[in-house]
Amino acid sequence: MASEIQMSPQLEQIDGEIRDNFRALANGFQKLDKIKDPNRQSKQLEELTAKMRECKRLIKEYDRELKDDEARNSPELNKQLNERKQSLIKELNSYVTLRKTYTTSLAAAGNKRVELFDGAGSSEPTAEENIQVASSMSNQELIDAGKRRMDETDQAIERSKLVVEQTIEVGAQTGVALKGQTEQMGRIVNDLDTIQFSIKKASQLVKEIGRRVATDKCIMFFLFLVVCGVVAIIIVKIVNPGNKDIRDIPGLAPPAPARRLLSLPANYSTTTLL
Repeated sequence: MASEIQMSPQLEQIDGEIRDNFRALANGFQKLDKIKDPNRQSKQLEELTAKMRECKRLIKEYDRELKDDEARNSPELNKQLNERKQSLIKELNSYVTLRKTYTTSLAAAGNKRVELFDGAGSSEPTAEENIQVASSMSNQELIDAGKRRMDETDQAIERSKLVVEQTIEVGAQTGVALKGQTEQMGRIVNDLDTIQFSIKKASQLVKEIGRRVATDKCIMFFLFLVVCGVVAIIIVKIVNPGNKDIRDIPGLAPPAPARRLLSLPANYSTTTLL
């Protein structure tokens, strides 16, 4: 099929390397059936796993080259190349499934399990790898996997519902707290308005008291001057009683001399005067 497709030299070289690795994998699994020693089987699986890693790397390189040449190729050629890539992925996936079968058997016998495509540890399969595995599964396996996925989805939905309920409850509590704080802020504003009004009243009262005190001081000052004047006059009167300048002052001037009336004779008649 590869010879029928007009590939670029780079794609043709990558395709040839992938085909060589696939032949090596096929021969390796045939030899694995003849090996009875579990240790030798594990070693053979490790070598086959390395081949599969190399195939996976080459398929990714094939995909990059295909994307680089996509603009220069015709739509029909791009379709053929993509179909070729999918066939390579499907064939690799078949070896992956076969390798998992042997690994499960060895694990059941107590042998060390070899991780696929990860020398140091395990990694989560990508969406493309999941599709590849699904394509090689039977209908019953697909149904069982779908049921498991549905159960996991239901559990995730229940957890999401719980989170939503908790979020709603927290939101309600937050709303009540905000409402209480808003009411408290309103009371504080009212108290501040009352305090401001009281301060204004107090300021006006202080000003009024100040004006009254100033008026009272003026009155007291004038009374003081009057008292001082009266005291001064009294002192002057005591020291110099003959001073005529203060005779006309009511209460301080000496009493006027009594006037004597002329006495008339007894036989004096008012008619005589007429």
